[in-house]
Amino acid sequence: MKTLDKEILRLALPSILANITVPLVGLVDTAVAGHLHSAAGSSAEFIGGISAGAMVLNVIYWNFGFLRASTGGLTAQAYGKGEGYVPILRRALKLALGISAILLVLGWPLSKLSLLFRSATPGVAILAAQYILIRIWAAPATLSLMALKGWFIGMQDSFSSMITDLTVNLVNIASSIILTLGIGGWQGLGFPGIALGTVIAQWTGFILALAICRFRYGLSPRARKQAFLGTDTLKNEASCPKTGQNGHGVHDFLHLNADLFVRSLCMTGIYFGYTVLAARSGDVLLACANIMMNLLMIFSYFTDGFAYAGEALTGRFIGERNPEMLRKAVGGTFRWSFGVAGSWIAIYLLAGLPMLRLMTDDPVVVDACRQFLPWLAVMPLIGCAAFTWDGVYIGATASKGIRNSMIWAVVAFFAVWFAGLLLSPGLFGTHVPGNPAAIHLLLAAYFAHLAARAIYLTATAASIRVPEEL
Repeated sequence: MKTLDKEILRLALPSILANITVPLVGLVDTAVAGHLHSAAGSSAEFIGGISAGAMVLNVIYWNFGFLRASTGGLTAQAYGKGEGYVPILRRALKLALGISAILLVLGWPLSKLSLLFRSATPGVAILAAQYILIRIWAAPATLSLMALKGWFIGMQDSFSSMITDLTVNLVNIASSIILTLGIGGWQGLGFPGIALGTVIAQWTGFILALAICRFRYGLSPRARKQAFLGTDTLKNEASCPKTGQNGHGVHDFLHLNADLFVRSLCMTGIYFGYTVLAARSGDVLLACANIMMNLLMIFSYFTDGFAYAGEALTGRFIGERNPEMLRKAVGGTFRWSFGVAGSWIAIYLLAGLPMLRLMTDDPVVVDACRQFLPWLAVMPLIGCAAFTWDGVYIGATASKGIRNSMIWAVVAFFAVWFAGLLLSPGLFGTHVPGNPAAIHLLLAAYFAHLAARAIYLTATAASIRVPEEL
């Protein structure tokens, strides 16, 4: 195996391993809630409370995903140049903590947003608000972890990112179970324990990430103090080869984050629109739409690992001013990513029905989902191109291209949806849900958004190059 391929796998595999543990957290939280029974509510209400509360927070946090992306791209380039990557982390953490302070102040209004995402019963609304008001105290750690994960990836260190993610997910599972259901003779806290377990997990991961910065990268307390006071030139005490004034100033940092924030808003709009539009088709078809998306997300967990590898290597070789290695890194990343896409097409074709039955044992839902399985076979190739280009563009800090691709993606998604409605005005009949054509149209719109991203980023890929001056 070539050295570059080994490097791609070294960066991608830890991220993939960490990604596939993510669904376990939601699964365990739901299972724990499903075993709660009290005068405060039924199992269904507890599950609904977690679902509504987590949806609100996930939508909010998703919009700040630019903290990871911008930090990763800038750090990778600084790593390649052998310059000051500590100032990048400092700026990202300051921004994360500033945003967190705003979210903490808005905790109570945010708790009311759960009512906007679904027709919640009073019991579910109360539980969702309680969940949000507890879990919001993890905001500083959650957002800071986004910045730290990006910094680790930029430092070509996906292993530290994996260790942090695994720790967060495993602590989340253990603490939620113990705090909710109790241990030994202790009866536990009940429903609040689920949210508190997440808070403890996020802060545990944040402390671990800071410890890694201290012991792996030699960022001593004195160095960290200098960083937060604004000293851009730091002498790292361990494995950082050399540091200096980073070429990306505050203006570039904010401009990059602004573009990536627009990208996050567009992405949120698409996924939120997908859920809201699917809900118009009734409970069974809504379940089908959600299952299809969950099955596609499994594929994306694998592709994202190679997107992160592409991000790290693209930024590194741009920083090193090495166009030959940049070209090889992009090509190598795409080869592995398309290999993953091909594998998942085969898995979906051969094991689509068994995967459905793993997601639900309801025969009505399984039977309804069968007609949508062909979509799983056409999504991976186009999705692979979109996700992998995202990583490459982030590594190149080509934020304008990422922003514009997502704007076109939103246009494509809703254009296909409304064109379908115009061609089939009776798609929803007289407001009677249950027409499978609506879900086919929705999946076509989702495919169109992926195609728009892939086509735009491929067409403008010439912008990914080593600049004459950095």
